[in-house]
Parts: sequence; structure tokens; C-alpha cells
Amino acid sequence: MAATVILEPRVRNCWDEPMRIVVRGLAQAQPVTLRLSLQDEKGALFRAHARYYADSGGELDLERAPALGGSFVGLEPMGLFWALESEKPWLQLVKRDVRTPFAVELEVLEGHEPEPQRVLGRAVHQRVFMRPGVRREQVRADRLRATLFLPPGMGPFPGVIDLSGSGGGLCEYRASLLSGHGFAVLALAYFRFEDLPEYLNDMQLEYFEEAVNFMLQHPKVKGPNIGLLGFSKGGDLCLSMASFLKGITATVLINSCVANTITPLHYKDMTIPSLGTELGKHIITESGLIDCIDIWDNPLEEPNCQSLIPLEKAQGPFLFIVGKDDHNWKSELYAHIASERLQAHGKDRPQIICYPGAGHCIDPPYFPARLASIHAVSGQAVFFGGEPQPHSRAQVDAWQQIKTFFHKHLDGKKSVKHSKI
Repeated sequence: MAATVILEPRVRNCWDEPMRIVVRGLAQAQPVTLRLSLQDEKGALFRAHARYYADSGGELDLERAPALGGSFVGLEPMGLFWALESEKPWLQLVKRDVRTPFAVELEVLEGHEPEPQRVLGRAVHQRVFMRPGVRREQVRADRLRATLFLPPGMGPFPGVIDLSGSGGGLCEYRASLLSGHGFAVLALAYFRFEDLPEYLNDMQLEYFEEAVNFMLQHPKVKGPNIGLLGFSKGGDLCLSMASFLKGITATVLINSCVANTITPLHYKDMTIPSLGTELGKHIITESGLIDCIDIWDNPLEEPNCQSLIPLEKAQGPFLFIVGKDDHNWKSELYAHIASERLQAHGKDRPQIICYPGAGHCIDPPYFPARLASIHAVSGQAVFFGGEPQPHSRAQVDAWQQIKTFFHKHLDGKKSVKHSKI
């Protein structure tokens, strides 16, 4: 029996958009297994599978049919994507070249056996990272090492600088996706890329000031201010940028610390020391992963409070995206410390959205839930926290919240979508 696989959109769509999966031509209540496969740019294979029954008409629609087992259970129309796992343990799915799509293969297999063999239907789909018309420009201006993504059209567009975490390098996938929603986004590298320092040593805020000035002077960027988007270590750098630099009016932090971390930060004649750590407090999980949640000193205690970032000096609003099961650091506590500090200085309370069951690595929608992976710098397997299903839902909702926040504060669009979680 041949089954027909129907994908909507049929050939390709953007990675952060959902896709409808329907299988027709099956027998009434026929048991089948759906398997999704993806090969990354280094040849690593990622797979997910789920078991289903066709309905009385021989159709299987993932928007209506719950998975009965496999990589996940329940009604999860995009579960085959966020449940993808590498054949090699702790390997993270990374999009290295956003100019090319990921090709995913969907197979319909007969039955519910542990390893069903007979293929009833197959389809291939392309998941792109740059929407039609998005332009990608390499930036090598003075010291800056970055990539600028510009939306379709004449512009100017609201501008955002995107900073990744302590893995370093130039990470473009989030910036390329965000640009498709009407923003000029600068993915900024700050170490471990080209001629930048190999390790996080003494950071100079002047480097990030050059990035802000570059954006504000760019003819396609709508001034007089820009926004910041930072994840993990990139988040506390964004807090420092918003606190000390001009021209910033909206800042989003994804699981970030309220203190400067890892290395001292210098700006002109000022230095913010790094928040202290006690590496001996790390935990090794039953799976052999490193859990770092307890290694950081309390930023409210002396002398650690010298590492606190004076975010009350910032001009614009903040949005804190928090995974309540973050095992990298105590992001929820840090967000509330930031809120209390702002209010104590007469500033508005920041927006804080906490996601139960979400861990540290909150990516754009439909990326595999990264609960643990090999850290790019340390080379060690690190536990980041979270549970796959609530983490994946958090990624979908957080992405909408980020877009809404930037549209409201950078583009003057007042419609606000409240978190569903």
C-alpha cells in the first residue's frame, strides 16, 4: 500500500514557522510510525519518530492525531522537529550557514514495531533560515566582526544587536530568522572568531559601543535608538551596554545574569569585576553531565555586589525571558533582583516571563530542545535543564514575545500578545 504524504507548505518554509503534516491513503485505523531525519552540515544525523493510528477514513493529520509513543507522546504537530536527537550523545543541532536550508526527510513506516522497516510513503522538505528578500551582509568595519541581516524592502528598519553566549563564534541563525519579521539585525561576534580573542579575557565595552554606532549610522536602520537581544553571557553584556551606552531603548535577556560574569568588563576608566565562582560546587548528574547552577556566588553579598550591573542607568524597558528549570544559573532569581533594583531607583518594573519546565537554552521555535550538549569552549558535556515538551512550547511563545516587544518599543506597534504559558 502506498501512502501520500502532504506537507503544507509543500516544498519549503522558514524554520520558525510551523508545518502541517498529513498522510492519506492508509487503511482504517492502520498503525504507522512517522520518522523525521535531518543531516547537519558536518554530516551528523538527527532523527525523531512517533507512533500513530490513522483515522476511520485512512487519514493521519498530526494536528488532530496524538502520538502514542516514540520520541514523544500527545498532540504535538511539530514534535518530530523539536524531538530530533543526534546519533552521537549530547550533539547540538547548529545551523552554520544560514544561506542554505536544512533538508528534512519524512518517512511513513508500516506498523509500530521497535524498528519498522517497510516504507509506505516519503517526502522531503526544505527548512530555510532566510525568508525571500532578506539580505545578508558581512561586517568587517574596524574591529567589528559581525553579520547584518536586512529585511526585504527599502527601509529603514528597526535595528537589533544579537549576542550569543559563552560558546563564542559568530552565531547567525537567530538573527537571520528575526530579520524575516521586519528587523535589521546585527549578529555580533565578540570572541573565538577570526582575529578576535580566542578566549573570554578582559572585555572592552568600547567594542560593543562601535557596534551600536555602526547600527545607528547605517542608512537602513531606523533611529534614533536600537534594541538588544542577548542570551546567557551575551545577556549580561547587553545589560552593560544598555546601562552605559547611548542609543539603546529596548533590551531582551534570555536566561541572563544580573551581574557581570566570567571576565572583568572595562569601559573608559571603569571596571566591573566578574562575579565569583566556586567550581568545586558543580554537580555531576547520573548521566555524567556537569550541572553548574550552584557554582556562582550570590551577587547581593559583599564583595560580589561590585559585579552587579547598574541597569538603573538604562533608558529603555527590559524583557527577561526565564526558564524556571535553568541549570546554568539562577535566571529567575537574577530577573527578580533586576526588577527590585530598577524599582528601588524609581524605574518601571521590567517585563518578566517565566516558563515552567524550560531550561537554559531557549532557542527560536522548533529547534530540538537543547537540554544538554558539549560546550563549545570547555569541550565538556553540560546539563542545561528543562523537559522536552514544556521547553519546546516555551521556545514558541518566547519567540512571539520577543517580536512583540521589539515591534512595540522600536517600531511603534502597540499590539501586545500576552504569554499563553
